[in-house]
Amino acid sequence: MTTPFATATLPEAASLLAPDGSEVRLLLGLQGGGMAHFRLAPGQVARAVIHRTVEEIWFVTAGRGDLWRRQGEREEVTALEPGLCLTIPVGTAFQFRAADDEGVTIVAVTMPPWPGPDEAIFAEGPWPPRS
Repeated sequence: MTTPFATATLPEAASLLAPDGSEVRLLLGLQGGGMAHFRLAPGQVARAVIHRTVEEIWFVTAGRGDLWRRQGEREEVTALEPGLCLTIPVGTAFQFRAADDEGVTIVAVTMPPWPGPDEAIFAEGPWPPRS
């Protein structure tokens, strides 16, 4: 059977808060993955997490901030700015924060679709979380 196509617009209000504390506006999904819009307010720092089973591709659409990622011995901080695209493979510890004077907005694809709040395991990150 064919999956019916769908169309959606970005919701004005957040659909939920992610386990890391970021605002999430759910978009669309298919069997292989889902898409969402994430936002951190100016000065906000998400909690560091590790995903159990999903991987993500992020695209920064607005604002500025930083993303920390760690895989085993490899660790780096990447400046987030509009136009940047990056990956978060399964098992990668990560944390992101918005600039003090400007929030950061990201569109992300999660593969497979997000299974629920138990997907995220809290981790030790470089920055204390701040809402």
